[in-house]
Amino acid sequence: MIPPQKRGRPYPLGPTVMPGGINFSLFSRHAEAVTLVIELPGPSAETQNYKEIALSPDTNKTGDIWHIFLQTDRTDLRYGYRLEGISGRKESGLVFDDRTILIDPYAPALSSRVWEQEAAYGKRPCCMMVRHDFNWQDDHPLKIPLTETIIYELHVRGFTRHPTSGVSAPGTYLGIIEKIPYLQALGVTAVELMPVAEFDENDTIFRDPETGRLLRNFWGYNPVSFFALKSGYAKASEAPVNEFKAMVLALHQAGIEVILDMVYNHTSEGGYEGTTTSFRGIDNPIYYLLGEEGRDYLNFSGCGNTMNCNHPVVRELIRSSLRYWVIEMHVDGFRFDLASILGRDKRGRVLPDPPMIEIIAEDPILRDTKIIAEAWDAAGLYQVGSFSSDARWGEWNGRFRDDVRSFMAGLPGSVTSLATRLAGSSDLYQSGLRGPCNSINFLTSHDGFTLRDLVSFNEKHNLSNGEENRDGDNHNISWNSGREGLQAGKKITMLRCRRIRSMAVILLLSQGVPMFAAGDEFGRSQMGNNNAWCQDSPISWLDWSLAEKNADLFRFFRECIQLRKSHTLFRREGFFSEKWRTADGAEIQEIVWQSLEPGRQDWSPECRTLGFLLDGRGARGEREDDFFIMLNGNRDKDVTFTVPTVPTGGLGRCWYKIIDSASPAPADFLCLDEALKAGPAASRIKVKSMAAVVLRSSGRSL
Repeated sequence: MIPPQKRGRPYPLGPTVMPGGINFSLFSRHAEAVTLVIELPGPSAETQNYKEIALSPDTNKTGDIWHIFLQTDRTDLRYGYRLEGISGRKESGLVFDDRTILIDPYAPALSSRVWEQEAAYGKRPCCMMVRHDFNWQDDHPLKIPLTETIIYELHVRGFTRHPTSGVSAPGTYLGIIEKIPYLQALGVTAVELMPVAEFDENDTIFRDPETGRLLRNFWGYNPVSFFALKSGYAKASEAPVNEFKAMVLALHQAGIEVILDMVYNHTSEGGYEGTTTSFRGIDNPIYYLLGEEGRDYLNFSGCGNTMNCNHPVVRELIRSSLRYWVIEMHVDGFRFDLASILGRDKRGRVLPDPPMIEIIAEDPILRDTKIIAEAWDAAGLYQVGSFSSDARWGEWNGRFRDDVRSFMAGLPGSVTSLATRLAGSSDLYQSGLRGPCNSINFLTSHDGFTLRDLVSFNEKHNLSNGEENRDGDNHNISWNSGREGLQAGKKITMLRCRRIRSMAVILLLSQGVPMFAAGDEFGRSQMGNNNAWCQDSPISWLDWSLAEKNADLFRFFRECIQLRKSHTLFRREGFFSEKWRTADGAEIQEIVWQSLEPGRQDWSPECRTLGFLLDGRGARGEREDDFFIMLNGNRDKDVTFTVPTVPTGGLGRCWYKIIDSASPAPADFLCLDEALKAGPAASRIKVKSMAAVVLRSSGRSL
């Protein structure tokens, strides 16, 4: 029996459980008829109660909003919509097809494991309600300052899916909970989760060339919904929301924030030849960017379509979903995939003051969240440093990645750029009220080589992706250290380990917010695959046996993180000033650059060495220890640095060598009471090729 109905109300959009029933509300400007399809579970699959309710354009429509109220207490129903209208793709861009049952863009959940079922392809309704009855135990946002933030990017499934993970619920939200002690020991303050909004992992067409097995969409950058949680990452498929919330609560209780990687630039529907699941069938020219002639999709995402992000209806959808993740799911921030698309108008032109970007930064509900842009798109728009003048926006600093990689590959002309990145990228972020923390510094991420592969491969090795090695970036700025592939002799292996440790030093002791990809801290490899988006396999899964095998590397990362946390010199809010006067009138330079000799800089293209002194008085608070850091970017040449005098005000202080990335563990990182005394000044210290050495001043009697 069809439940009794009332007219309903236009807002809020989506399903809303209210006293006496459920209100359904759907936007569609161009639909001529809308039918609500509901399915009530029965005792068996054969006895499903399947009903269709036509909405009257006179009674059940307000403006562009179709709505109806069902008088029912059955919140376990599933629903979807059929829409009728013009299907004149070339003339109007409209592609209505009432044979397809569409997903509500505001649906908070989809049927569990939906992509393994017929429902995913529009044959049955799959939208569901969610009961937000989780006991949050007075959980609240951690609000960790950006100066104290260290981001760890991970894939929910890949993080614990490998048999060596040792968790009871591998590949799930609950599996992450079991790894929290590891995350705490490492010292990260935030996990950045690759997409957890619902997507179809079976939407690929590529096959493994060796086995013929159809590959899977592993990364998830192909959203079907901006609200519904990926049920495939839950241990119990019927309870993904509560498992996700349990993960967030446990991470918060451990002092770790949760940042979500959100994809608003495109959807899984692809081009016209793709599968219509929602937006295209509801109102194609509203939700997507279409060309003026032929109404073909404008493709700035590289995935077949581009969301019309600055249309008021789409802006409201994006804002509502962000609010949902903050209010209901308690997340602490967002990273926006291909965020430059958020700044394009309906014709794809770049707007000077994009409303969508401003709305995200100024929304009162989102004010305490971290917002991070991947400040480019697939059409060549590159906005690192110019994405937004609003100090709220952080940016993945691709310039940091490229400039540090260049130096650590021994390439010429990289020293000047390296110094700028070490000091917080003032060339990019000093305008307005922005500072070093607007720069999210990274060397690796899910996209590209792992840190181990960066020092082991010159070329990508993506044959297993089924595209004859055509996919993935060809510009990796990598160097294999003398031999292609993971297998190498002792000398090359030592060089690779040295380079990894040196890059860890640069990343974690630079100004800005450091981020690194899960597993880099214990040397995981993807066997040279730099585009493992379709590899739900050991290529992408973290092999936790490496955490034990390469425990010395983990220790090095952990100690570098702790060093950063212990000294504000490495995590400043503002940029270095050229001169600064202390309370007693002394004039200091907060950072002093040199090449091999104090007072002698070398910014020539041929130079591959850089040293810099951080004056402990530059902390502008209680006097900190000073640091002198030496970097040698020569591939096969050791160099000798002359160490500068401990800064004035450091009477009785001496230099101690705490880090030498060329030394075998545990001498690669020594605590102060174990460190070798280097004297107060004029010491000469040898730095091996591709090595980093860090000196710390101390007045302690050791």
